[in-house]
This record gives sequence, structure tokens and C-alpha cells, in this order.
Amino acid sequence: MSPPRHGPTRVTAVEAAARTGHAPAGGTHGGGTGGAVLVDVRETREWRAGHAPGALHLPLSALASGAEVPPEARGRLLVVVCRSGVRSQRAVELLTARGADAVDVIGGMRDWVRAGLPVVDQCGGDGTIA
Repeated sequence: MSPPRHGPTRVTAVEAAARTGHAPAGGTHGGGTGGAVLVDVRETREWRAGHAPGALHLPLSALASGAEVPPEARGRLLVVVCRSGVRSQRAVELLTARGADAVDVIGGMRDWVRAGLPVVDQCGGDGTIA
């Protein structure tokens, strides 16, 4: 993994989108080509209702119980999101303690939606943030 940052770093939803390839480009949203991995730490019910396309699901409860970061996310910047930004801060603390390079999204998925960024449900249709 990358060397950890000194203390949790926070980014806005727009900055998170740019880092993960979801940022608007010519009026459309990208497909996760920004180099960083968006990691959603909300619980399964919340994830199923709506999440960013291409995000990895790693509930905070699982992470706190010792779950590993999925192989496809190891060694990359982890941009961590929850509903409001509270659980993602805790997740970043856990991840950086393990040596990961991670930042959390200020305002979480609420701000993601307010920024007009894409959200899909478990079937790939339009999702919602509860």
C-alpha cells in the first residue's frame, strides 16, 4: 500500500468525483478512470438503494471487524464515502492505521447527489440516497 497520509484528509464530493473518474467532462460523467477507488462504507440496505457507479462496497461494520480491502483497491488511493461523512471519517482512521492511503468525502453521498453526480441502485437503475 501507499505510505499513509498524516491525519485524515477530507475532500468534497466534486473532488472525490474527479479523483475517481466520475467528474463531469463535457456534460457527462466518467466511468471511474481517475485512478482512485471510491469505497462506500454504508450498510447493505443503503448500498442497494443507491451508490455511485463502480464504487466498491465495504461496510464500516465489516471493516471494523477486520475485513480486508478488496484486491482491486490495494495500493491505490481510497476515496471513502458514507451517507453524511461521519462513518467515512472513522473508516479512513481504520484504513490509514493499516497503512492505506485514504481520504473521506465531506458530506458523503448527500453532497454527491447535490453535486449532480450519478447514483445507481443494486440493479443499475436510478438510485436514491435514504
